[in-house]
Amino acid sequence: MKLSQLLKGIEVSGGYNDAEITDVTQDSRNITKGCLFVCIKGNTFDGHSAAAQALQKGAAAVLVERDLGLDAQVITPNTRAVYSAVCANFFGRPAERLRLVGITGTNGKTTTAFLIKQILDSLGKKTGLIGTVQNMVGSEVYPAKFTTPDPYELQSLFALMVKAGCEFCVMEVSSQALAQGRVNGIEFEVGAFTNLTQDHLDYHKTFENYFAAKRLLFESCRTAVTNADDPHGLAITNGLACKTVSYAVNTNNADFVAKNVRFKTTGVDYDLVCDDIARVRCPIPGRFSVYNSLCAAAVCVTLGFELHSVIASLETSHGVKGRIEVVPTPGTDYTVIIDYAHSPDGLDNIISSLREIATGRIVTVFGCGGDRDKTKRPKMGKIAAELSDYCVVTSDNPRSEDPSAIINDILEGMKGVSTPFTVVENRKEAIRFAMENAKKNDIILLAGKGHETYQILPTGTIHFDEREAVRDILGDISKK
Repeated sequence: MKLSQLLKGIEVSGGYNDAEITDVTQDSRNITKGCLFVCIKGNTFDGHSAAAQALQKGAAAVLVERDLGLDAQVITPNTRAVYSAVCANFFGRPAERLRLVGITGTNGKTTTAFLIKQILDSLGKKTGLIGTVQNMVGSEVYPAKFTTPDPYELQSLFALMVKAGCEFCVMEVSSQALAQGRVNGIEFEVGAFTNLTQDHLDYHKTFENYFAAKRLLFESCRTAVTNADDPHGLAITNGLACKTVSYAVNTNNADFVAKNVRFKTTGVDYDLVCDDIARVRCPIPGRFSVYNSLCAAAVCVTLGFELHSVIASLETSHGVKGRIEVVPTPGTDYTVIIDYAHSPDGLDNIISSLREIATGRIVTVFGCGGDRDKTKRPKMGKIAAELSDYCVVTSDNPRSEDPSAIINDILEGMKGVSTPFTVVENRKEAIRFAMENAKKNDIILLAGKGHETYQILPTGTIHFDEREAVRDILGDISKK
């Protein structure tokens, strides 16, 4: 591809040699002969410092923000802002041939995205998925490193979807991705908002910045489907050009409303009231499943599908790995559930939902991530202590931090709450403690890791799958 084709629609200054470009990268470690190296200034590394070296390694050109005095440089005002467009041009702008649904919010993105994909698949529409747990092109599964991939990987996934004949793509859109411009230039047919609570303040610094990042999605969508029960649900689209469609459980003043909600161990039932009415039976338990399924249904109806067909498809949906996932524990009289809840609101939601179906104790095994927002830790400790019958405080992904220091931060929030607790720093041993001391009808909640199959320790990353841990512990218990 010629450099001029790659830069189509991008503001550049000065002349340049219209070289043949073989690839695009912003990573100086991935320089290949004939590529375009896009120099982006990050928090710890400025790509401009590697521009000259990139040309020496064989790059055909470098895209820069300032004159570096290099023969093969092209100058643009903001390289980060245009990188998404450069990647889109390189892959032939595949997103323009897909009907895109973007989902943002603190909690519920993953399950809602899976539900929408499952509904569309059931309705005979080949659909791609991009998200936290995995990426999918139709039924083909690709590993996911980030909730929203970098622009190069994202556009390559779009291209794979187009080649495979996908009509739709449903994707989770994280606040970091929005702030970093990873989806710049992409138009979403529908943007969906789940909720907004404290998270990622280690990155955004303030809640206002977090909200502003989420709002960026709705500047690039034609229709917004938003949660009217959330205090930020209507504000997030206020003053924007997109059409707004609302959904709610606690108010009748919305376009899609869930009424007569019933909670069961096998799922949730409710009446969905819009221009029509239908009885929904979602086979995923928990109060948040009402919101997730309601949002998914609202999105699909907004896309033009008939309500009762959508509801029939929703009833055949299945759960998502690491989201209120019941782990098999044959021969026991208690239940083990894995959930990704790793924020104060997420922990509150999952324990409160389990309380509605629990007949015994709720034993919560949880920790907090290291190198992340420290203010969450005492809040999560307080929530777990107030809502659980017993807590086992342990490690999550401590990363570079001392695990015991993270635990001490959690314990600060548990002071003054009478709920008994035990500290077991090693996560597998914490799970073992909970299982060995379980009582009849207990629900043991393993919160925080969800779909992850690893643990990031100060000494490095290790393989750690809680499903395997439960199975191993059951085997050890059976031998006693």
